[in-house]
Amino acid sequence: MNTGIVWFRRDLRLADNPALGAALDQCEKVVTLYIHDPESEAPWSPGSASRWWLQGSLGALDQSLRALGGQLSLAEGDSLAVLKALLSSTGASAVYWNRLYEPALIERDERIKAALEEGEVHVQSHNGALLLEPWQIRNGSGRPYRVFTPFWRKVNGELRAQLQSGRAPQPVPDRIPAPSKMPKSLALKHLGLSTSVSREQGLAGHWCPGEAGARALLETFVDERMLEYSAGRDIPAQQSTSRLSAALHFGECSPLQLLWVAESHAAGEPVPGLVANTEHFLRQLGWREFSHHLLFHFPETDRKPLISRFNDFEWRKPDDYAADLKAWQRGLTGIPIVDAGMRQLRQSGWMHNRVRMIAASFLCKNLLIPWQEGARWFWENLVDADLANNSMGWQWSAGSGADAAPYFRVFNPVLQSRRFDVDGSYIRRWVPELGSFPDRAVHAPWEMKKEALGPSGLLIGRDYPEPIVDLPASRRRALDVYQRI
Repeated sequence: MNTGIVWFRRDLRLADNPALGAALDQCEKVVTLYIHDPESEAPWSPGSASRWWLQGSLGALDQSLRALGGQLSLAEGDSLAVLKALLSSTGASAVYWNRLYEPALIERDERIKAALEEGEVHVQSHNGALLLEPWQIRNGSGRPYRVFTPFWRKVNGELRAQLQSGRAPQPVPDRIPAPSKMPKSLALKHLGLSTSVSREQGLAGHWCPGEAGARALLETFVDERMLEYSAGRDIPAQQSTSRLSAALHFGECSPLQLLWVAESHAAGEPVPGLVANTEHFLRQLGWREFSHHLLFHFPETDRKPLISRFNDFEWRKPDDYAADLKAWQRGLTGIPIVDAGMRQLRQSGWMHNRVRMIAASFLCKNLLIPWQEGARWFWENLVDADLANNSMGWQWSAGSGADAAPYFRVFNPVLQSRRFDVDGSYIRRWVPELGSFPDRAVHAPWEMKKEALGPSGLLIGRDYPEPIVDLPASRRRALDVYQRI
């Protein structure tokens, strides 16, 4: 084939990009394209933090393509209409893309593929986002898995076999053979991805979107943090996690690259404990696969409970919980570990996973606010907002999803804080008004008598809020509601 179009979506990288590799193998000339089409993703169009990341990642991809002789063409509007226009203007006869797995996008891509093939356009789609396709993994009865451990046992076995047979990520291509006349392209700034200046400055202080940034994060993690991953990944004040979730979501690195690098490092470095820590890390990749498995097979779980009896759960009404929801969103609940997480989210676009679970449990169980409210807030504010991961995480916290744990699991945020932020350093970073608070009180400042606060001078109720809910009483209330279903 003479000219092919590579339609970039959430695979914003050159290395280990199956669609790009296929186009380079089969076409003399390659046009690389990104279409901004948020309406096709409704009701889950990217939030403000995701749009900021996307803007940076697209800019980085364009620079990488230009270094190899190509150029990223940017367009906006209906994806099918844009593709048809570009096929006509370039004379291309083939379109390549890597698959997406959200329900609305599966439907869109099937419609686009059918329309293009009807016009005798060659269409190829590839798996560039997951280790295994969601439809490949079934239990012994031929049904989708709903429990993680047996799912991961089977997936892990499949992956080991593939690695032994030589499956490996592909390198960055040597060049991009672009047409002599490139199609017209919008300027990146005209895609409307920007958010407020203050928000962008805050996010830019924490992240470097793009394939090079993802590669640097991966190298730092494997070389410096993998050995402490198992023990440190639950400590929010430590930099013990990979922080690659946004890079994975936008496809700046592939899960196969992570798998390959981690396995190769563990095999090549006979350091005590490294193999076990690598297994813990790869298990987190398994949770990502499991999230996509669930959303693919149960496509309503982005908004409805997986366990049907939770349709009758007695959440509080919006008029009743509006003030509490706002306090939670702003990090002003009076529960320091929760407030620290919510402020980290707003300022950095990310929250440590242990704190995500604490904050989510507090919203769903102590405040009895529907998990969908939390999912929407995270979606708007996370740079790694991923529909499958976000939906499964919130359903797990609410107890309505794929979870073998009993309904009466209610995280005690004070106990969690004292266990995982022993000296309060995470709280002090994100809730600076508690910075001079005594160590013994920073996790539950309302428990201290005023005369015991000493030189800090901070007054609960004036400088930092009283708790918006009584933790023991709210736990009992939640258990009563859960028992009724």
